[in-house]
Amino acid sequence: MTQTLALIRQRLFSSVLSDCLDAVGYRNQAMHAGIRPLDESLVLCGRARTALYVDVYDAPEGENPYELEIQLVDDLKADEVPVFACGASGRIAPWGELLSTAAKARGAAGTVMDGLTRDVRAIRDMKFPVFANGIGPLDSKGRGKVAALDVPVEVAGARVAQGDLVFGDADGVVVVPRAVEAQVIAAALAKVAGENATREALARGEKLADVFRRHGIL
Repeated sequence: MTQTLALIRQRLFSSVLSDCLDAVGYRNQAMHAGIRPLDESLVLCGRARTALYVDVYDAPEGENPYELEIQLVDDLKADEVPVFACGASGRIAPWGELLSTAAKARGAAGTVMDGLTRDVRAIRDMKFPVFANGIGPLDSKGRGKVAALDVPVEVAGARVAQGDLVFGDADGVVVVPRAVEAQVIAAALAKVAGENATREALARGEKLADVFRRHGIL
């Protein structure tokens, strides 16, 4: 599977994956446009590990508000991607430099959240792919905490289950459900080959209408 993920990471793009998901009837697997990478040069590709956050409004004395968050990060395996469903409230920035350091050390492929992220200069320096709904300094303590791990969630309009393929690049984040993964990946690889042929024809000066008629790709 590592070889497959490496191939996907090298050859595919979020846009072609989204097109191929559309073609098999999965039209809501691209996250909303607000989910952006801290570094557009990086590609994220891996298996989802989900965390569902709930809003809280206090931090009781003696309670560890990070318990499940820590549990998930410590349990990460190579090529996994923590996906945090924060509700897009903008009340918390659950991810920062220290979680990035711990996740990268465990071989994680990056992280995605519809909340905020912080410590962005340090994260950019370590070249760890982080996709978030914005940047802010707000600690999750007293504002939100993880209620459940590895459950189906909705993040920025896309449904995500544990083990789903998560792919992110400069154009955004797409989630490929396991049920259609083999079909979508095969179609995406074929589409990229067709796009390459189309690009070469257009670069030679052929008319767009003629090239589209021949390849059916735009």
